[in-house]
Amino acid sequence: MITAFLWGGLAAASLLIGFALAGRGLSNRTIGLIMGVGAGALISAIAYELVPESSVSGLSTIVAFAGGALAFFAGDWLVDHRGGADRKDIAGEHSGSGAAIFIGTLLDNVPESIILGMSLALGGAINVAFLAAVFVSNLPEGVAGTVNLQASGVARRRVFWMWAILVLISAASAAAGYAVIRALPAATGAAAQAFAAGAMLTMLADAMMPEAYEHGGKLVGLFTVLGFLAAAMLSFME
Repeated sequence: MITAFLWGGLAAASLLIGFALAGRGLSNRTIGLIMGVGAGALISAIAYELVPESSVSGLSTIVAFAGGALAFFAGDWLVDHRGGADRKDIAGEHSGSGAAIFIGTLLDNVPESIILGMSLALGGAINVAFLAAVFVSNLPEGVAGTVNLQASGVARRRVFWMWAILVLISAASAAAGYAVIRALPAATGAAAQAFAAGAMLTMLADAMMPEAYEHGGKLVGLFTVLGFLAAAMLSFME
């Protein structure tokens, strides 16, 4: 469980790297391209890791996949209408509710962390492709969240502690995912993986990819393919 906690924390630690990069001269175009790489990596993780593992063929996993999409859509809608709609806006041109931005980022990260912990319990080793995809995708989210939290009036020091708390929550979520599988030996985690896949795919289409294209331009398509290919190669090597 401690190992799962550490891996979950590592995957979310790129939020702190994003915090450090925010306002340090990194262009919005560069961040948009990084976001494209992260989006491609997550699509690859969904295609080669989550969906095959969940074996989306039975009714239960199909329902779980659709449920994940609907749950994220509903949660995201709620966060958007509470002031967190622009939490992924890397330009920092909008302000909103600091609490909503934090909760929205948490909504994005918890399912990924739980799956990391489950995959460690099921396979005995961390899923490197999925870990890399989550780490890369969290980097631009850390930048975007930081600039928007500061635009909403949150002090930079407080932003750091908000991200630090989120990293700890993500780590705890990974440990919880590990503990669930260990406590229920018959559990395969298929429904949870299908649920996470649906939620992540909805998040990518709804926020991450449009934001990447807005700032990265047409070149972001190539970087998305690059991210997909890199994560796919990691999956095949495992």
